[in-house]
Amino acid sequence: MADDLTSNVLGYLSDHDGPFLTNDAFPSLTFVTIKSALDRLGSREFIIYKQIDREEATLTDEAEGIAANGSHEAKVFEAVRKAVEGLKIGDLPGIVGKESAKVGQGKAFKEGWIKKDRDVLKANTESIVDTSQEQLLTIQKTRTHSDAKVLGDLRKRKLITMQKVISFEVAKGPKYAKEFAKEETDLTADMLASGTWKNVHLKPYNFEAKGALTPSGALHPLNKVRQEFRQIFFEMGFEEMPTDHYVESGFWNFDALFVPQQHPARDLQDTFYLSDPAEADKPRDPDSAQSPLQKRYDQYWKNIKEVHQDGKYGSIGYRYPYIEEESLRLVLRTHTTATSTYMLHKLAANPRPARYFSIDRVFRNETVDATHLAEFHQVEGVIADFGLTLGGLIGFMEVFYAKMGIHKLRYKPAYNPYTEPSLEIFGFHSGLQKWVEIGNSGMFRPEMLEPMGLPKDMRVYGWGLSLERPTMIKYGVNNIRALLGNKVDLNFVESNPAVRLDKD
Repeated sequence: MADDLTSNVLGYLSDHDGPFLTNDAFPSLTFVTIKSALDRLGSREFIIYKQIDREEATLTDEAEGIAANGSHEAKVFEAVRKAVEGLKIGDLPGIVGKESAKVGQGKAFKEGWIKKDRDVLKANTESIVDTSQEQLLTIQKTRTHSDAKVLGDLRKRKLITMQKVISFEVAKGPKYAKEFAKEETDLTADMLASGTWKNVHLKPYNFEAKGALTPSGALHPLNKVRQEFRQIFFEMGFEEMPTDHYVESGFWNFDALFVPQQHPARDLQDTFYLSDPAEADKPRDPDSAQSPLQKRYDQYWKNIKEVHQDGKYGSIGYRYPYIEEESLRLVLRTHTTATSTYMLHKLAANPRPARYFSIDRVFRNETVDATHLAEFHQVEGVIADFGLTLGGLIGFMEVFYAKMGIHKLRYKPAYNPYTEPSLEIFGFHSGLQKWVEIGNSGMFRPEMLEPMGLPKDMRVYGWGLSLERPTMIKYGVNNIRALLGNKVDLNFVESNPAVRLDKD
């Protein structure tokens, strides 16, 4: 079809003087067919062309009838004018039709063409100009009207519809010829052997043509931002913690963090509990029941029970009967701090300064809405060292968040069962022009650290934030369900660039 059309285009230019519009010359052909032929001729300078976009008006079925037979109001006037003594209102539908009587009567009154004398309609003028019919005839012929107000009024009356039409204005190019010689796309062995290559027209290479897109996989925006955070932690000398346990026991998820067994966070409305299996074993060494590690686990279990039930390490504890079965219940972890606890207990075997971080999924029994999901990702950092202070934690937060381009920070006292003091961190969001919560932090309590066997003078910073919030800000996502879950648009995942946090 494209080959045939190239000949038709060249022939049309030969038979007509000056440029022409493709919609007039080839009204039945598709945009793709026309564009393909014009590109082929244009690349060889046979023609020059430009695209013309315009809106055209098309008459509806009702408007076609008005253009052919006159407007409703004109029909009403003509019926009234022919009745010398006037026309009863009730007789009008039988003469002009129900639709014309309903629509045209009011319009005729508005134009002053007719008047009412009791129940009788009478003509108020000798002749009229049917403006509606004239306007529609003009549009029928030219596909438009010089007065935009007229087009708007006719659209409101549903007499015309507007549609975008793409056409091309075509003129002769500097290398115009009436015939388009056939071009060969390949130089074959037969051409070389026979010598016919000397007389054929070879299609020129287009070295500026873009190659076809290669289908490929794409990283999810959360993975891109996660990698940025990982790089920040590695730059600051942190070690990544293993976070492959989505299921934890209540001991590691709550008790070891000095969260009381009656805490609201452990209720069914806040936490997902497993039904099968429902319970875990006590902390144990899988290799040996008599190993030094198993002895440390047994002592750790005993220490946690005592610090909750009776108080220990200078603390009066919570003073409630400690229920071992509650500690063994299996849950989908509500935070990655359970992993931090395990790593700190491991560190207690050889106490030394250490820096750990993790970024992984956690689960909460939340009501799903635009800003909350039942599962999300937590970014967590832990620093263990001797002689750490609250001032040092605040100073470190300034450095950490500066690497993400956040320089204005505020802190508010908060409560966490396993940190004291505890601080909520707020950063100024320049786009929203307000302060938003960007993290939570604190210093782990002695009731959490000393049962592990860590020295009394060792202090531990802990802080965390969600991965979703900075991702939503970076990618301009307003609904978290568009970022994670079954409503994620794959085009959104494929088309977004790699994130770059505004790091210093």
